[in-house]
Amino acid sequence: MAENREVTIYDIAKHLNISAATVSRGLKNSPAVSKNTRKKIAEVALELGYQSNTFASSLRSKTTKTLGVLVPRLNSHFMSSVLAGMEKAANKHGYNLIIAQSLEEAENEKQNADTMFNKRVDGLLISLAYDTRNINHLEPFFKRNIPVVFFDRVYSHPSSISVVINNYDAAYKITKHLIDQGCQRIMHIGGNLLRNVYKDRFDGYRQALKDHDLPFQDKMHLISELSEKDGTAAAKHILSMPAAKRPDAVFSANDTSAVYCMMALKAAGFHIPHDVAFAGFNNDPISKVIEPNLTTVDYAGETMGNIAVTNLINHLQGTGNLYSTNSITLRADLIIRASSLKNEVQKTK
Repeated sequence: MAENREVTIYDIAKHLNISAATVSRGLKNSPAVSKNTRKKIAEVALELGYQSNTFASSLRSKTTKTLGVLVPRLNSHFMSSVLAGMEKAANKHGYNLIIAQSLEEAENEKQNADTMFNKRVDGLLISLAYDTRNINHLEPFFKRNIPVVFFDRVYSHPSSISVVINNYDAAYKITKHLIDQGCQRIMHIGGNLLRNVYKDRFDGYRQALKDHDLPFQDKMHLISELSEKDGTAAAKHILSMPAAKRPDAVFSANDTSAVYCMMALKAAGFHIPHDVAFAGFNNDPISKVIEPNLTTVDYAGETMGNIAVTNLINHLQGTGNLYSTNSITLRADLIIRASSLKNEVQKTK
């Protein structure tokens, strides 16, 4: 046998003096082949260095048992949790995942989607990049009836479903909690309103203000990428305001910017929550490291990933109808910690 030639089932068949059809069935663990023969086939396949040609197999079966996953970024506690849930569900059903990140750029997302399509994934799971304005790059999937599931950052399309949490309700509850603590000038550090998660959080915040007869002020709404430096920049913005007009609370659309804003204000001599109460979103590990611990929203990432993949696979296997609903909404719980408890601070004074 030539040194670099690929080993085939015919080589295994010749080695064992059995038919190639028997080898093929044995490699698929078919009960039509005796257990002893299957064992010999597996041993010889390993000895000869046989590799299954999954691409050729997929062409015959018209399925690759592979799902594409596009995420905004991988260095996120929430997204890591989502991927853990996806991996668990995919492994359970014998599927593999191809994972790519857009790094929050629409052009990267488009290129990754093209790659997934060309790799013949059976379905696509996607959370949109920060600046994605349309989903034209997903049209090849819809035209070929390749199912698409949006999660977290979603886009409405009749041939897809979305898995989300109730961002509006969670933001409303956080803002109401701050108001109940006596806060009246609440700043919101939010994200790009193109994305449903940030728009819904902003809308929940505004509605809570309205319902409690508090005015919304444009200068109390900062839009950013919610990074560490954006949190620090928000603190500088607060420090630049006249003392009497500074916020007495900050609600950030993620924990990272909330924590870095807190740190900068603490370094400037502010006392949290006495001078400014704080609340974030996502329940990242950083929320329990900062002192005082950060009030936040528990975002069930692993559950979201598991449900998204399970529904997609059930649809592919014909045991569920992916399009029986437009959206699956998961529960999100408010976690109250010391960073927002102004009333508790007042009691101790």
